[in-house]
Amino acid sequence: MTVAEALVQCLERENVDTIFGYPGGAILPVYDALYHSSRIKHVLVRHEQGAVHAADGYARVSGKVGVCIATSGPGATNLVTGIANAYMDSIPMVIITGQVPTSQIGTDSFQEVDITGITLPITKHNYLLKYPDRLPAVVKSAFHIASTGRPGPVLIDIPKDIAQTKIAFKYPTSVRLRGYKPTYKGHPSKIKEIAALIGKAKRPVIYAGGGIIASNASSELLQFAEAISAPVTNTFMGLAGFPGDHPLFLGMLGLHGTRYANLAITESDLLIGLGARFDDRVVMNINTFAPKATVIHVDIDPAEIGKVIGTNVPLVGDVKLVLKALLPLLEKVDRSEWLERIRSLKAEYPLTYSRACGALKPQFVIEQLWQCTKGDAIIATDVGQHQMWVAQFYKFREPRTLVSSGGLGCMGFGLPAAVGACIGAPGRKVILVTGDGSLQMTMQELGTMIEQGLDVKIVILNNYVLGMVRQLQEFYCEGRYMAVNFRFHPDFELLAKAYGMPGYTFKTEEDVLRGLAEAIDKPGPAIINCIVPAEENVSPMVMAGSGIHEAIDCG
Repeated sequence: MTVAEALVQCLERENVDTIFGYPGGAILPVYDALYHSSRIKHVLVRHEQGAVHAADGYARVSGKVGVCIATSGPGATNLVTGIANAYMDSIPMVIITGQVPTSQIGTDSFQEVDITGITLPITKHNYLLKYPDRLPAVVKSAFHIASTGRPGPVLIDIPKDIAQTKIAFKYPTSVRLRGYKPTYKGHPSKIKEIAALIGKAKRPVIYAGGGIIASNASSELLQFAEAISAPVTNTFMGLAGFPGDHPLFLGMLGLHGTRYANLAITESDLLIGLGARFDDRVVMNINTFAPKATVIHVDIDPAEIGKVIGTNVPLVGDVKLVLKALLPLLEKVDRSEWLERIRSLKAEYPLTYSRACGALKPQFVIEQLWQCTKGDAIIATDVGQHQMWVAQFYKFREPRTLVSSGGLGCMGFGLPAAVGACIGAPGRKVILVTGDGSLQMTMQELGTMIEQGLDVKIVILNNYVLGMVRQLQEFYCEGRYMAVNFRFHPDFELLAKAYGMPGYTFKTEEDVLRGLAEAIDKPGPAIINCIVPAEENVSPMVMAGSGIHEAIDCG
């Protein structure tokens, strides 16, 4: 069979059921081979960026490897933002690109681009397939690398003449990669040391990141927190890894985190970092972050440990396996005094917002969205103020129910990611919360959504402004608002009708109370356009250079 036909066989062996893509000349042999596959569904997007974000959303909700495909040149470069997004958020993906024939590589031929060179810093690994017989081993290795250790994207670039070459197909049954051996089990002596430190601590705090989701360790985290009576704060990527309505939950920490989470970290004597990378939006000022705490850092990626914050007890390993090994060693300790302090911090610094002006506040919309769903939904977001309001006011109860761009902060991610999430979790309610700016970056994927018959509800927090940039200009540019105000928008209600789905416009709390639940519960896709004030800020906020304990109210 040809390499293209072998590629399809390889994907079927890896149990790939969906590919998101956009065809073109260099990838044509692969599409011709896909034509004959009865096991793989191809989703035709409207832009290659939509393909990579959809594969990302699919992977986040399903836990499987997301797969996307594009042609050479502009097709490949249109994937770059989404590849970087998956790399920063540790999302398992395999990206397949077509390439010009090998005889034309390096000649600046039509639609030639060195995509392996371009993506080298933003992939876990990538391949330029030079030898046809290597195809099965490359695909097997790509899926193994993408899904093991710290997950991430892997790219396979296939020249057109290679794709058309015939090979004797044999798919490998195992993978052995010299130099790639992720550490899963934590060192026993370190685990005992951690257990001893927990037993002595009076004010422990668990700081849990996206590694909890990636390793499917949510149930172990819950057992761990309850066993040691320690409050839990999540990074943005860790949200949904711990029940948002649990008494031990502190919410998100950092730049726009809850004040009580930030103060608990500041007062803690033991900080237990699990699958988190101590990024700048969490730590803010490294000199004042957790100043009284002994720091434990558990992560599967040794490069993350000690990279930002000095670590007293480093432990490389899979969070799920580490917690399973740790749980039998724990002793019950009375921490009623610490938990009472946590309760008092929550009472003194609740998340709140003003409703006095009569305008429809975005926080109110998110609270009502929570009331409509009670956490029984997958929430996708774009990036900006709406993303932070979701993080603050929506109580996630189950893992893999938040689909959002964390590390890269990629506007335009939300709609195609919601498409992928809807396909990756059939039967689940999928709601996209987006901004008027973000939605217009990839709005063409409404066509993909309708063509695929997907039930995605799109809630737009529409303030006619680039809200987060405006907020930054208010505080850092003395209110000089430059290039943030939209003077024209499409009528989103009419846009919905143009795509053959219902559209709603809500301007008041009464509109939301009267119509949101009905719009959410009605079968089929819809656009729900909520007009909110441009002046509303995300609060609290930690100013640059300040410690997380110095958050200000900027509502």
